[in-house]
Amino acid sequence: MTTKKAILALADGTIFRGVSIGASGSSVGEVVFNTAMTGYQEILTDPSYAGQMVTLTYPHIGNTGCNDEDMESGRIHKVWATGLIIRDLPLLHSNFRASGSLSEYLIANNVVAIGDIDTRRLTTLLRKTGSQNGCILTADADGNIDEQKAIELAKSAPSMKGQDLAKVCCDQEGFIWTQGSWELANDGRNAKTTETGGRFKKLGEDIEHRFNIVAYDFGVKTNILRMLVDRGCHVTVVPATTPADEVLKHNPDGIFLSNGPGDPEPCTYAIEAIKTICDTTKIPVFGICLGHQLLALASGAKTIKMTLGHHGANHPVQNLDDGKVMITSQNHGFAVDEATLPSNLRATHRSLFDGSNQGIERTDRVAFSFQGHPEASPGPHDCSVLFDRFADEMAKVKA
Repeated sequence: MTTKKAILALADGTIFRGVSIGASGSSVGEVVFNTAMTGYQEILTDPSYAGQMVTLTYPHIGNTGCNDEDMESGRIHKVWATGLIIRDLPLLHSNFRASGSLSEYLIANNVVAIGDIDTRRLTTLLRKTGSQNGCILTADADGNIDEQKAIELAKSAPSMKGQDLAKVCCDQEGFIWTQGSWELANDGRNAKTTETGGRFKKLGEDIEHRFNIVAYDFGVKTNILRMLVDRGCHVTVVPATTPADEVLKHNPDGIFLSNGPGDPEPCTYAIEAIKTICDTTKIPVFGICLGHQLLALASGAKTIKMTLGHHGANHPVQNLDDGKVMITSQNHGFAVDEATLPSNLRATHRSLFDGSNQGIERTDRVAFSFQGHPEASPGPHDCSVLFDRFADEMAKVKA
């Protein structure tokens, strides 16, 4: 492993010194912490992390290396996080699925990253100050690091508030998605002829396509699309800026609003399209993460920038209808302001960490959304029933 020095400089002037575990150079972004114990590859490739540097609070990261399957994006580019911050990178990795080490993966994807820092101290600091911008800077050829330059770069990085990143992270051409979930084939090592070198077999191609849906791509994760296919959906993915009339030309049975990064308020094109769909049709609508926030804005509610945001795979959320508590996967820095919900919206889920809104539904039509990531990649599967509800609602309309 490299011993090149690196630093993390925060906008408030705090310096953390460590070693480079990724590409050389510098990178800036909003520094957030994620409490998940597993899934670092899915986290790095989640488009919802665009413009952010991820601190993983679990101390040992990279034990299982990286592979060619566990990516949540890849059509535009693979890694969306602008940097990775960890405590310890193991000297060795071990897993039958691994195609390389985490460090090799970071270098191959030009991700600047730092290890050997006190992530507990960093997390404690962020909990006190809120998420703030930072800069990871590696040493030059002579081993020198300009700490003041790193601080200035952190200060000059743009705020997440006001950034429209959805139209940056979406596929500009759109595409058709037909692939269902993956599962290990045989013993996972000796399976024959699949697209991923024999380790997996793919599901979904034999599934009857009962529903024709259009999915708005605001930075969609591939496992969300797989979950839709598993429930009989033929998925047409369209760019974030697609007008409502273009979507309706597909004669969809349902419309899906995907996850994505950045501030929802500047996405006026999406807000207007969703409003038109909700006001002029009865097509079932289902939103996740940014899609949840956009549905709220299109229905007359407001959103707020959170102090820390929610990032992790262990967040308790309560269903307000039956009182059940689900452990959920989360990744968002903005939230729906529940106090602003108009009469045609009601809250359905709430975070038990801070009481923030986690779900809404329209009372005048079939349109509902969830703030977390119910496809749980990575994370628990408690909320996968939301996909079942979407399928059930489409089936009712078609009956």
